Amino acid sequence: MDAVTIARHGGDHAGVTEITLNRPGALNTINTDMAWQLADACSQVASDRGRDGTRAVVLSAAGERAFCAGADLKERNAMSDQEIMAQRTVFRSVFGALLGLPQPAVAAVHGYALGGGFELALSCDLIVADETAVLGLPETSVGLVPGGGGTQLVLRRLGPGRAADLVFTGRRVDVAEADRLGLVDRRVPAGHAKSAALDLAAQIAGNSAVAVKAAKRALRLGWGAGLEAGLDIEDAAWRTAALSADRKEGIAAFNEKRRPNWPGE
Repeated sequence: MDAVTIARHGGDHAGVTEITLNRPGALNTINTDMAWQLADACSQVASDRGRDGTRAVVLSAAGERAFCAGADLKERNAMSDQEIMAQRTVFRSVFGALLGLPQPAVAAVHGYALGGGFELALSCDLIVADETAVLGLPETSVGLVPGGGGTQLVLRRLGPGRAADLVFTGRRVDVAEADRLGLVDRRVPAGHAKSAALDLAAQIAGNSAVAVKAAKRALRLGWGAGLEAGLDIEDAAWRTAALSADRKEGIAAFNEKRRPNWPGE
């Protein structure tokens, strides 16, 4: 059984590709094989461009208990220091591949999203979580530091104090607290994380892929930039969109009171 599956959607969710974590019996924990498969899935999706390509991504998970409970510590328990360092290279690649997707990515979170699992969600642009979601970065409780971008991504969402609270204590938060803190972007009823994430991704996919990707680059590059540098980043993104065929089609469709038929990249 594949540890990661890919499905391209049509109909109301046209333009959306779903990547699914598929180790439900192990709470979708990330072992080395799964990491390789997820990195490969991200690579496939990133290159799926053009008029009929992927315009938005949903990261979901199989099973009812967990989105992803983190790294597979049973596998890691049998590893030597050298093997753990080798695995580290693979893990950095997979988190980097997800974070670097050119298309907007939406995480559909239910159940446990802990450690590396929460970091997978944080690596997406938006997090949709249902009422069963439990999130946390418990790495310090097992002698580790979040290593999938957790310290940096939580810092950017919460600021230094609240980020330190989560990382230093390793505590878990329910969806109500996660929503209040801003750790999730949309909170939905139990059992609706995937459907809500697909609907959100479809709404994004209905817009210009050129403009959305340029906007994503501007948002990501502007994270650590000062205002002046950030405005230059935004200007470059605007110019990319303004000189595209999508801009011409978008304005024509607006004036003709019809839906755009995006030419795409």
